[in-house]
Amino acid sequence: MADSEYLSTRQAALRLGVSLGTVQNMVESGALEAWKTAGGHRRIPVASVDALLARRRSLTPSAQESSGQLDILIAEDDQTLQMLYQMTIDGWGLPIKLRIVANGFDGLLQVGQRVPDILIADLMMPGMDGFEMIRRLRANPDLARMDIIVVSAIDREEVLKRGLPSDITLFGKPIPFHEIKGFLLGRLASRQRSA
Repeated sequence: MADSEYLSTRQAALRLGVSLGTVQNMVESGALEAWKTAGGHRRIPVASVDALLARRRSLTPSAQESSGQLDILIAEDDQTLQMLYQMTIDGWGLPIKLRIVANGFDGLLQVGQRVPDILIADLMMPGMDGFEMIRRLRANPDLARMDIIVVSAIDREEVLKRGLPSDITLFGKPIPFHEIKGFLLGRLASRQRSA
């Protein structure tokens, strides 16, 4: 086993552009392969990190594809709802670039690659759930301009009890597309006024 085939948690975090804690969560949830040394330090195969980076690149559109468009990232694990978001939002004919991920880890990776204008997130997802993803995003002051909309079947009182930041827009399921469309139209209008 050559050391160059493995990364420390810190090296993996630098390579992925995420925090040390995020890499630790990725390892614990199985999103990244790892093993522990006799001293208890994690070693992460370079191949596992590279595979995650390749997946991130395949999900990330080029900068020229998104110029002049509202960039929206959706974090939703249900494939049927992913298709519903895609078909409905595409059908509006608005200048929107849509990215869709299935869990909080991929959501963080996408935000790290390019900060969206708006994140629409479910709360119950495998690996890293929406609660954890949103807490991590809101802990970064550089991401304060990103609007976050939560669409969840969890009762509003329960959501608030679990401590989401107060600046989050919260909607229940089924997905209220008319409300989301109004929000996006408002954001597009304010962008045109400031342009």
